[in-house]
Amino acid sequence: MHNQPLELVSHNLCPFVKRAVILLLEKEIPHQLTYIDLANKPDWFRQISPLGKVPLLRVGSETLFESAVICEYLDEVTPGSLHPLDPLEKARHRAWIEFASNLLMVMYDLINAPTEALFEQKRHELIDKLTWVEQYLKPPYFAGESFSLVDAAYAPMFYYFDALDEIANFGLAEADKIKRWRQTLKNHPSVKKAFSEDYSQQLLLLLDQRSSYLSSLARQT
Repeated sequence: MHNQPLELVSHNLCPFVKRAVILLLEKEIPHQLTYIDLANKPDWFRQISPLGKVPLLRVGSETLFESAVICEYLDEVTPGSLHPLDPLEKARHRAWIEFASNLLMVMYDLINAPTEALFEQKRHELIDKLTWVEQYLKPPYFAGESFSLVDAAYAPMFYYFDALDEIANFGLAEADKIKRWRQTLKNHPSVKKAFSEDYSQQLLLLLDQRSSYLSSLARQT
């Protein structure tokens, strides 16, 4: 069990940050949340963040970066691992967490696509990737009856989908197992606690400040 103070440096709307928040809540790990403005990063943040991104986890005098690494660390230093015990199964879960990171980057590109053509390209890419996930899903959670690190990695994506659903039906989560998984995660206690009730509205307000194709669609609703 860790015995050093933990501080998660965050931005409230970042899906990568939310992975770590979910894990901290899931394992009931005492922590402090420090929010920063990514458009105006403080000097102290620049000095400790090699990539200039959130989340960062400050562990005493040390700093960890990259959400997947942070979640692995938090899981390892607390009882009751959220990874499978079998080495091959654990490696497979880690691979799907990496896939989730790639999927989130496609979603970011979709949200910020300046033209309809690029938006459609990214939409189809996202649907194709979710088709891969659907093949390996074993609901109610990713690998059956237990919440895992993979579930924490994908849950933030579905909150972004909620905001997109407010604009139009883009057909992103139509597959049966994906639908069931999405609902299970939305009802999971640590996931619910990690997101405010107005999270979708906050995302839509952020979109309103962008000059993307999706922003123009949002203004028409």
